[in-house]
Amino acid sequence: MPRKPFVSISVALQTLRANPLHTLLSTLGIIIGVAALVAILSLGDGMEAFARRQIERTTDLQSIMVSSRTTERIDGVTVRRTSYPKLTVADAERLGKQLANQAIVALFTRRSAQIRVPDDTVRSGAYLRAVTPNALKMSTDNLRAGRFINTVDVEQKQAVIVLSEPLARRLFGDETEAVLMGRSVLVDGKPAEMVGLLAATEEEGPPLAYVPLGALAGEGPQPPTLVVKAHRVEEVPLVKERIQAWLTEHYPDDPDSFSIQTNEARVEQARRGILMFKLVMGLITGISVVVGGIGVMNVLLMSITERTREIGIRKATGARRGDIVVQFLAEAVAISCFGCFVGLALGMVTILAATPIIRHITEAPFYAAFNWSTVVIVLVVALLIGIIFGTYPAWRASRLAPVDAIRHE
Repeated sequence: MPRKPFVSISVALQTLRANPLHTLLSTLGIIIGVAALVAILSLGDGMEAFARRQIERTTDLQSIMVSSRTTERIDGVTVRRTSYPKLTVADAERLGKQLANQAIVALFTRRSAQIRVPDDTVRSGAYLRAVTPNALKMSTDNLRAGRFINTVDVEQKQAVIVLSEPLARRLFGDETEAVLMGRSVLVDGKPAEMVGLLAATEEEGPPLAYVPLGALAGEGPQPPTLVVKAHRVEEVPLVKERIQAWLTEHYPDDPDSFSIQTNEARVEQARRGILMFKLVMGLITGISVVVGGIGVMNVLLMSITERTREIGIRKATGARRGDIVVQFLAEAVAISCFGCFVGLALGMVTILAATPIIRHITEAPFYAAFNWSTVVIVLVVALLIGIIFGTYPAWRASRLAPVDAIRHE
């Protein structure tokens, strides 16, 4: 008994080889459907990855701001609190380790400052950001030369500074990058060494400078703010819950002394947009798969008509209904698997040829994404198509009466 399914599969494969035209007609719909499925899944994954990169670069949807509450409402009047806890670099490091798999963490303060060149009248106003090293990963700024603020700078409160290109041009003119590194500037009268230069952006923003947290900028008008950037938009609510739990654990006496700000409404919009895209793509894929499945069923029904005498002889010589059902289901699954693997290869080739065209037309850095989940989905689809659309033909074949089947012309 255990060997009968394998015998049925062997018979099914022999039948498919003996009828290559039927096999081709059977697999044609599957090949087209699965090729469309692979193309849609790969394009969908690529579009999602591209959208996420754009969200990360152009929005702050993934950012969560944690700051000390410096005011409170008393009898409808906002008054400044006399005392409140302040987040520290140690807090940022502890929270960063706890959220290492989900987010990156940085601490910063900001204020305006006057920056000038020593022994010169050249000066400029600038927005000064005192930060920890992860701050650059959270911003849209990129280094053009030198380095960014590092851990040693923060721990030792080094008097170093990273200037934006517009600010460097105002202070030093058109000097080369090599000459700029190591130059000295005065930040509100305090000397600092230039160690890095930020690349210019398409839209020239205001003069900007980064310094180590705790050095040069002082305490600032507001206590430090903790910035947490989730790796994925969908993880923002979960990361927020973990931050709230962390604050409750480390500041149990006054957990409400911190405010947590997110763009949850915009996060929800982004999540719904991605979900809607996947659902629409899934429906389109479903139509392609159904068309292929119907093709399998039609060809198997034609095969039953042509092989009615064979079925009658098998039943007359002892084959049971279950044996006939297994045989035709095995044929359906074999057809589906063959068509799915050919469709998988065809879909990959199509996507590899289509993505350069898409990049050329859109001028966007778009790339298709191939995941192992796509291969798993194709295998599952092959089995489901074979079983679902092969069941009725198999049942119909098993219901044939032996005598009438043998006498069929």
